[in-house]
Amino acid sequence: MSGHSKWATIKHAKAATDQKRGALFTKLSKEIIVAARMGGGDPEGNFRLRLAVQKARDSNMPVDNINRAIKKGTGEMKDGEVPVEMVYEGYGPGGIAIIVQAVSDNRNRTVSDIRSNFTKRGGSLAESGAVSWQFAQKGVLTADIGSPDKADDMTLTAIDAGADDINAESTTLTVYCPPETMEKVRRSLTEAGATVSSAELSMVPKVMVPMDEKSALSALKLLDILEDLDDVQKVFSNGDFPDSAIEQYRNGN
Repeated sequence: MSGHSKWATIKHAKAATDQKRGALFTKLSKEIIVAARMGGGDPEGNFRLRLAVQKARDSNMPVDNINRAIKKGTGEMKDGEVPVEMVYEGYGPGGIAIIVQAVSDNRNRTVSDIRSNFTKRGGSLAESGAVSWQFAQKGVLTADIGSPDKADDMTLTAIDAGADDINAESTTLTVYCPPETMEKVRRSLTEAGATVSSAELSMVPKVMVPMDEKSALSALKLLDILEDLDDVQKVFSNGDFPDSAIEQYRNGN
């Protein structure tokens, strides 16, 4: 899962920029609306809403914004069309599989934007189910453990709580677990002294696809553009990007 971890790291690095643009709060609100609409407005009884609210809090989203999004999702507040969730699948440069999760009140606009950007960047949309079988839904947590010396103990703590795969890099632990054990893993790591910076449901590739530098750079640009679309919430791929391409991407080349 190292390739997934690399892309996750890149996305986290972009988060500060996204927040300055105001895009982050909009996307967080949409996720809260959809979660509340599907499972009710009580975070205690709605796991997906609980995750969405926690992520919003971690991103310093105002409480009023969170409550307003919940009310819109449950129908207590009437404010325009309620967005719905959509999932698109496709292929990117180098033949990698891509899953795009979107939330929108205009399906035609959303699919048009997504298809156009796939085409411009050497990819193509595919039928539903074409690539999703190559992924598994997992809870993914990123935690700062303070010191590399704590890696072994924190790893055992996460495993005891239900984690099934862990990547340790310096003071950062990336933990993968079944969705149903995610909250227990988060709580256990926090109680053990780790700082959990993110916790979300993710589509994790079962097998990574090795890429050459040229294809990887094109794919990274496509993933970046897709994630920046207003209606897109999350983008997942099974590309195993070489460090040289990631470095070029970060430098804006």
